[in-house]
Amino acid sequence: MSIKVILFDLDGTLLPMDQDVFVKTYFGLLAKKLAGHGYQSEELIQAIWAGVSAMVKNDGNCNNEEAFWNKFAQIYGEKVREDIPLFDEFYRNEFNGAKAVCGCNPQATEVIAGLKEKGFRLVLATNPLFPKIATWNRIHWAGLEPDDFEFYTTYETSNYCKPNLKYYEEILERLAVKPQECLMVGNDVTEDMIVTELGMKVFLLTDCLINKENKDISVYPNGGFGELMEYINDLRGKL
Repeated sequence: MSIKVILFDLDGTLLPMDQDVFVKTYFGLLAKKLAGHGYQSEELIQAIWAGVSAMVKNDGNCNNEEAFWNKFAQIYGEKVREDIPLFDEFYRNEFNGAKAVCGCNPQATEVIAGLKEKGFRLVLATNPLFPKIATWNRIHWAGLEPDDFEFYTTYETSNYCKPNLKYYEEILERLAVKPQECLMVGNDVTEDMIVTELGMKVFLLTDCLINKENKDISVYPNGGFGELMEYINDLRGKL
């Protein structure tokens, strides 16, 4: 079965980064933004992590945005929802300061442009822990545009998170394609390569590799963007 859709992770894949450095910078900027609005830095960060955990554990009864804010409201009280515009303002503006600790790989933009020219449907399968505006900004940091992709996942549009296979099944249902018609490209062995369990082909981008479980990555096609294009061309040649 031919590959019609290529799914790309964003952070550490199309957007080079050290995830730990990025998260530390992001939280620092957010804490600074909210310091004058009654949020203590340490408590705020713990609450953010609690919200992230609620999204990762989301069972599909609500979207990830609701899962996050429901948990946040449990911690701070329902009045916190009045501050949602303040968080939105942060993601539109101050959040862009985190771009300084990310890279920008010209090969990523070249690969996306080349695959579009070849007629592939492209999806940005970034873990939907961020709102749409934050995802837009991170796409731009990578030198890309949101409309480079047929669809991209955000916390408003998703009911699950990686590595839950239902996250990927939601995308497949939305696109009306079978797993065997898709290729997933990502840098996280646990979160991205799990789609092999659905029958999807994968490519592990190793430039910013995340392998928390220390798995043997030789079982996956892997390498940089050059090797990725060779792999895709080889797949096409066999069909």
